[in-house]
Amino acid sequence: MLTAFATYTVPGKVNSPHCRRTRSFVAPTYEKLSISAADQQALLFSSAQGHQQQDLEQDILAWESLLAPEETAARDAVRAWVDARFAPRITEAHRRGAFPRDLIPELAELGVFGASLQGYGCAGMSSVAYGLVMQELERGDSALRSLCSVQGSLVMHAIHAFGSPEQRERWLPALAQGKLIGCFALTESSAGSDPAAMAATARRDGDAYMLEGEKAWITNAPIADLAVVFAKVADEDGRVRAFVVERGPGLEVHSVEGKLSLRASPTGNILLAAARGALLPGSGGLKSALQCLTQAREGIAWGVTGAAMDCFEAALDYGAHRQVFGRPLASRQLFQERLATMAQSIVTSQLMSLHFGRLKDQGRLTPVQVSLHKRHNVAAARRVASDARAMLGANGIIDTNKVMRHLMNLESVYTYEGTDDVHALAVGRALTGISAFS
Repeated sequence: MLTAFATYTVPGKVNSPHCRRTRSFVAPTYEKLSISAADQQALLFSSAQGHQQQDLEQDILAWESLLAPEETAARDAVRAWVDARFAPRITEAHRRGAFPRDLIPELAELGVFGASLQGYGCAGMSSVAYGLVMQELERGDSALRSLCSVQGSLVMHAIHAFGSPEQRERWLPALAQGKLIGCFALTESSAGSDPAAMAATARRDGDAYMLEGEKAWITNAPIADLAVVFAKVADEDGRVRAFVVERGPGLEVHSVEGKLSLRASPTGNILLAAARGALLPGSGGLKSALQCLTQAREGIAWGVTGAAMDCFEAALDYGAHRQVFGRPLASRQLFQERLATMAQSIVTSQLMSLHFGRLKDQGRLTPVQVSLHKRHNVAAARRVASDARAMLGANGIIDTNKVMRHLMNLESVYTYEGTDDVHALAVGRALTGISAFS
């Protein structure tokens, strides 16, 4: 097993127990308010000490008391790595539209590939620990979390769940070590929210299968060494099965250009023309694909809260230092109301994630709960990012301030792995007993 989540020391910094970011600013004075001096003192901390901002997770939510030591250790190790190694490079990666691939071995050393799986060099952590890891990766950027969640929750999970013992031994250790990168090819240009409409086919050819068709919007495809591809098998009356197709003859990838969202995430379209694939024998029907998506959606729901937290912190810091009419912007009522609403959204998302994470570890999590989780947290993060962009004014559109980058990324997350509307219909079907899909 990888020695994952040992303490990661940020070069030149002293790590706090929880990697907290401490902030402070001088409390404003309220000479023009028509209240007594005593009441003014009741509103303010001592000016000699300054006004210490409370930490959202630790002071307001009392988050640490809800987590196990191994869960906080996983979170803190990844947060420290993201701050030290990824954060200094994401702005340039976003501008170039290219993921810094030289960091992949470091991610593997952290143990984030297939982190919730057991065996084969995987970390085998709890669902909550895994979720916290996704949160910290997306605090860096959604492209970083997407790379890891596709690798683990989609590709590695599919091989782990549906592959033969020989297939697991062949591919999982190399994927966990980052020696191989995978992609998950389900979506087609005319089969997104309705995967049953897929046109890709597979036909038996000796001990393998030959695949034909096209796949669209595939994360990691341009850098992938192998793809988990879903196709309809002609010999089985069009039953959907999963195959592993390694990069080689018959598999052609074209990068998606011109993206304004997830720019640092490699995205491609795949053309399959007599591509040779190995059947994952345990796969059968669309339920196999949906099982993988359920795993990934949980990570997404945790992850987007990391983006929201990063936007919230950017707005909070900006308000503390930006002077407007001689006072910090953070002293204004409208600014504080927005901060309070953002904090409320983040805390609600975290508590939902924690509850569903515990249910998942108990084997009690349902697909409807996953739809509710993904839909709620993505929408909440999207609102937080939008508010933070507005609160930073003109500075909010500069990429070095990161808020606009998160906001653009969240537009994609709002759509992929089940759109907001499709998840609403899934929850609505559970509530009413009536399907709106057909």
